[in-house]
Amino acid sequence: MNTSEQKDHHQYLTDAQGKKVAVLLPIEEYEQLLEDLYDGRAVRERRGEPTISLEEMKSRLGHSE
Repeated sequence: MNTSEQKDHHQYLTDAQGKKVAVLLPIEEYEQLLEDLYDGRAVRERRGEPTISLEEMKSRLGHSE
């Protein structure tokens, strides 16, 4: 299920004054959020590393067009 197809399945826990203090969401959505966080961290950590072209990567992997 992609995000455009998801309905709002979130449930909120509130305190005595009605202020939202926590959220309950489907495990699949939670796992996707964690994956996105890890991916973002990896991108930030590798930002300064040199890059190579797609053609170079294909060459290294032994793929030719």
